[in-house]
Amino acid sequence: MSFETPLPPYNASDPYATFLNASCMDLLLIEMVPMAYRLASELANPEQDGLKALDEDGQKEAACRRLETLGYRVGQGLVERFSRDRPRFTDTLDVIKFLCKDMWTLVFRKQIDNLKTNHRGVYVLTDNSFKPFSRMSMVSSSEAVHRAQPFLWFPCGIIRGTLASMGINAMVQAETSELPAATFQIKTITAKS
Repeated sequence: MSFETPLPPYNASDPYATFLNASCMDLLLIEMVPMAYRLASELANPEQDGLKALDEDGQKEAACRRLETLGYRVGQGLVERFSRDRPRFTDTLDVIKFLCKDMWTLVFRKQIDNLKTNHRGVYVLTDNSFKPFSRMSMVSSSEAVHRAQPFLWFPCGIIRGTLASMGINAMVQAETSELPAATFQIKTITAKS
């Protein structure tokens, strides 16, 4: 149970509202990447299924897919719950602003620090103190950046799931060049008529 005052967006009149302790969320995000790698190696166990073992790139790809899919479902669920009392968004930029302000605050307890767009379907979201990176430390900064990359797959899924629930198909890529900053690039995919 958390003693912190819940931050908006939450519906105070919702009798079924539940809150998650911030430290529990941090620990969950920390453990998700090792869990995804364990599952990738266990599910492709050659002794068990007669399949060939996954190489390092194959395990990384399987873990990425699993984390991104989990994040996608979380993003869909959060939007279904926290946008139902809002008026319908009129354009893509309003949806992105909702993502940057409300959804990011809900998941990571802070807003996105910077949003840039080229007004042609590309949006760049910058979080200068990304919460899952706040406790990471390594011997060298290049090792830290390399080891931090898998922790961006789940938030990419959250972004993609949020946008998909709002009717926007998008590709999401994330990178970090220096901890604890993270940059997410969203490219909307327009339907071809």
